[in-house]
Amino acid sequence: MKQIWINKSDSFEAAEEFERSYYSEMLPSEKVDTIQWLREEYFRSHKIGIINEGGKRLRRVFKIIKQK
Repeated sequence: MKQIWINKSDSFEAAEEFERSYYSEMLPSEKVDTIQWLREEYFRSHKIGIINEGGKRLRRVFKIIKQK
């Protein structure tokens, strides 16, 4: 289970600086794990089924555009 914590900032600028420094110190694999965890939480909270993806891959979207 991933721990959730909160950073209280005095301004939007301070919050942005905190986020920038926090994420810049993370390893690339930690960033990917964080994104995957957020994605799974989104699907769980919106009760969206993940069909044929196993929950461990990014969703692929195809859009067909008609050209003249």
